Amino acid sequence: MRVALFLLTNLAVVLVASVTLQLLGFNGIQTAGGTLDLTALLIFCGIIGFGGSIISLLLSKSMAKRSTGAQVIESPRTETERWLVETVERQAKAAGIGMPEVAIFPSNQPNAFATGANRNAALVAVSTGLLEHMNREEVEAVLGHEIGHVANGDLVTLTLIQGVVNTFVMFFARIIGNFVDRVVFKNEDGHGIGFFVVTIVAEIVLGILASMIVAWFSRRREFRADVAGANLASRNAMISALNRLRIASGQPSELPETMTAFGISGGLQQGLRALFSSHPPLEVRIQALRDAP
Repeated sequence: MRVALFLLTNLAVVLVASVTLQLLGFNGIQTAGGTLDLTALLIFCGIIGFGGSIISLLLSKSMAKRSTGAQVIESPRTETERWLVETVERQAKAAGIGMPEVAIFPSNQPNAFATGANRNAALVAVSTGLLEHMNREEVEAVLGHEIGHVANGDLVTLTLIQGVVNTFVMFFARIIGNFVDRVVFKNEDGHGIGFFVVTIVAEIVLGILASMIVAWFSRRREFRADVAGANLASRNAMISALNRLRIASGQPSELPETMTAFGISGGLQQGLRALFSSHPPLEVRIQALRDAP
């Protein structure tokens, strides 16, 4: 869930910032002769690109709560809630991070996610379906998986990667827009409407293609988080939890589409869609755990 929401927020911020600056007449990327000043362009794209990813990171926790309906456990009301808080507290201490907020969100599908800009002030949430369909050893492994994401700084690393991706998407989109404007539309005096239209279209297309890079990183981080879950609970419990998720993955996800990549289970992906998948196949993750030393 986390990655999809992060990407959509980031894309929206970058596009809005880009269009706004263009409408305000920002023109600091051209030389006196009308050609692009590539150094100024790269700096401009870097500021907007990293700004978009950082804003997305800062908004991640509040947007995750809002989109899933997650309710933070302020004061445990049941024995299960008390066990959840105590388990997360113990695992966070073992992982060397601050105590995250613990929440439960309504969904019949077993799932969980962790998010937040600060590894010492994160959010760990589990679905009602997870609590209903898994035993405590398996839930503990899933919680360890999510704590692993936080302790490994996955979302912060993702932010840096996304900032670099944003920068070069905007950079090359403007080079493409400038080329089309000057060569196709023969506009030699500043930038015409062709530049702005082509630039926005190119940003969207390149942004979608570049998301494969972010998805690749997301898939790699799942293996590390699985190891963390095995270490904080047990390998058998982590494998058992993944097996339960494998069985449940044949069912349609009840998480909002923008949150699918946040979860411990990303659903089934085949063909070209696999390149955009935030999670490796569960069978591959299970085998990796079995083969781990």
